[in-house]
Amino acid sequence: MARFNGRDRVLRAVNRQEPDVVPTMEIDIDQRVIDAIQPGLSYADFCDYMDLDAICYYDMKGKKYETVDEAKGIVRDEWGALRRFTRVSRTDPLPVEPAVKSPEDLNTLVRADPDLPSRYTEIEQAVRTYKGKRAIIATVLDPFTTVAEIIRGEVNLYVDMIERPDFVHEVNAIARDYHMRYVTNCIDIGVDAIWVTGDYAMTKGPMVSPTFTARFLTPGLKQIADYCHSRGVPCLKHTDGNIWPIFDLLVQTGIDAIHPIDPAAGMDLGEAKEKYGDKVCLIGGVDCGALLSWGTTDDVRQAVKEAIRKAGKGGGYVCASSNTVHSGVKPDNYVQMIRAIREYGKYPLSFA
Repeated sequence: MARFNGRDRVLRAVNRQEPDVVPTMEIDIDQRVIDAIQPGLSYADFCDYMDLDAICYYDMKGKKYETVDEAKGIVRDEWGALRRFTRVSRTDPLPVEPAVKSPEDLNTLVRADPDLPSRYTEIEQAVRTYKGKRAIIATVLDPFTTVAEIIRGEVNLYVDMIERPDFVHEVNAIARDYHMRYVTNCIDIGVDAIWVTGDYAMTKGPMVSPTFTARFLTPGLKQIADYCHSRGVPCLKHTDGNIWPIFDLLVQTGIDAIHPIDPAAGMDLGEAKEKYGDKVCLIGGVDCGALLSWGTTDDVRQAVKEAIRKAGKGGGYVCASSNTVHSGVKPDNYVQMIRAIREYGKYPLSFA
């Protein structure tokens, strides 16, 4: 089989075709893990050093914040919401207070500007450096997540879905328009794919019912996916949690791939491959919790082999962690994960 570069591997997998080897990539890799493996490298340089197949730009890293309480790590974001940086959440601050505390506040909402040049500096650099070699992927927060965590707040939003559905659609449209513009700019720059991040589910199941998911969550995702396809760019979706009750709804949006098929939430790669492998690419499946944090390197290698056995046949699989390579991941475990993918993931697979 011909040897492909990283970009070709990812795009073939996303199109449910076999490359030369199962590709691998991560939405984010904590700087502490990077420094433990190869001190001083940036995320992009580390992806190059580890020969990962894609460089992904997590859009939360490009956000601008106004300091409100430095001692407590509290900041105000571009929408006017309060968020908090913690030792663990150093690039993606946690929600504290939404921008729209009552429906009336929507009239004075400060809307973030998707056209700020500073948002695209790193993406532009990646395109200049790695275009055609590694897949350049821009992540964008799901419109639902922007509404739930930033604009309206989760509890308020869930009440609104019952009591003020038209208001929810209005707020969703504001978030969607912002993200559509961001996606447009990223595609214009030259990215190879768009990765929509933001969870629809928790460990035990979806955040809202399948009916409400179809009514309020997936329409925005479908619009982004449709636009990406009109530009000839694949659209990937990240959502943690047990998504079995809404898997069909996600597939119906037309997305090209689903991440991370989280084993800790009862998601099994083999079952997902059997049911949906002819419709979407599967990304993830290697437990970033107990396994990558506390497991042995032998455990990691065996888990990678099993993941590839379950999902690699026929292509349509990108082997990755079940979320991100967070600060608790053992550096040696991550190194062994990559080595195992390259060793066991060569096509044609001998054990799938």
